[in-house]
Amino acid sequence: MSKDTKKNVKSSGKGVKHYLKETLITFLYAIVAATIIRLFVFETMLVPTPSMVPTINVGDRLFVEKITYSAREPEIGEIVVFYTPFPDERAQAMLRAFDKFMDMFSPREFKGSVKYVKRLVAKEGDVITLKQVDGNWKLFVNGEIPEHLRNVNYEPDGIFKYPKLWEYMAKASELKKKNLSEYRQFLFEIAQQEGTGLANIIFSVLGGFDPVPLGIDYSVFIERYLKPAGIKFSDYVWEENGQVYVKIPKGFYFFMGDNSPQSLDSRFFGFVPKKAVIGRPILRIWPFRSFGPIQPIPNDSK
Repeated sequence: MSKDTKKNVKSSGKGVKHYLKETLITFLYAIVAATIIRLFVFETMLVPTPSMVPTINVGDRLFVEKITYSAREPEIGEIVVFYTPFPDERAQAMLRAFDKFMDMFSPREFKGSVKYVKRLVAKEGDVITLKQVDGNWKLFVNGEIPEHLRNVNYEPDGIFKYPKLWEYMAKASELKKKNLSEYRQFLFEIAQQEGTGLANIIFSVLGGFDPVPLGIDYSVFIERYLKPAGIKFSDYVWEENGQVYVKIPKGFYFFMGDNSPQSLDSRFFGFVPKKAVIGRPILRIWPFRSFGPIQPIPNDSK
C-alpha cells in the first residue's frame, strides 16, 4: 500500500469518527431539547377510560400544553390534565410502553401516579352541591350553576350520596396496607351498617383482592396532602335538609368527568392539590380520523 493510499485511509477513518461524533452530539442535544420540552412546554397522554365521553374518547392521545396554567389558574369549566395525588395500579396497568417511559420524567412527588383528564368544577373556597333541574342533576357552585357547566349533567354519586365516603375510604386504605383480613372485615361492617352500595364503592376504588385486585393507594393522599394541611373531611362535607355540601379547602381543586356515570373523579377520591395540575389538553392527535382541537364543552344540541 502506497503512502498516499495509507494517508487516504487514515483520513477516511478520521472522517467516519468525526461523523459519528457529530451524530452522537446531535442526538444528545435532541434528547436534552426533547426532555426540556417534555418537562416545561408540552407532553402527551393516552386516555384509557370513558370518563370524558363524548368530549374525549377511550384511546384518544392528547397533546397537553403546560405553559398556560403556569401563568394563570385554570378556570371553572376548563378541561385539565393532572397527576393523581395517589398511585393508581389499575390505570398504570392500562398504560403503553411509550407512556410508561415518558412518565419516568414525572416529578418525584408523583412517581407511581398517573394522569387524569377531567373538567374543573370548583376551586378553593367554593361550596358545591348537586340539585335536580328539569329532571337532570346539575352542579351548583356557591348557589349557582356556572355558565360553562350548564350543559353538563352529573350523577349524585360518591360523596354526594354517601357523605362519609372519604372518611371510610381513608380508614379502609389504612387497613388494606396493614392487614387484608381486617380490611375485609371493615368492608363487611360497612355493608351491614351503611349498606352494600357504599361498601361496593370503597372496594371498587381501593381493590386489594379478587375480583378487584388492583386499586388506588388512598393512604398516600391522606398522609402526603391532607394531614400536613390539617384537613379533616368532616370540616368540609356536611348535610343540610338532606342536601350534601362540599367546601373546597385552600390549595385544592375539585374535578369531575363529563360522562358522570363512568367517571372516577373527585366525587369518589376527593380534592386534588393545585401542584398536581399538569396542563391543558389542546389537541387530539390520535386517532387521525378525529385529529383536531379538544372542544371546551359538549354540545348537547347535536
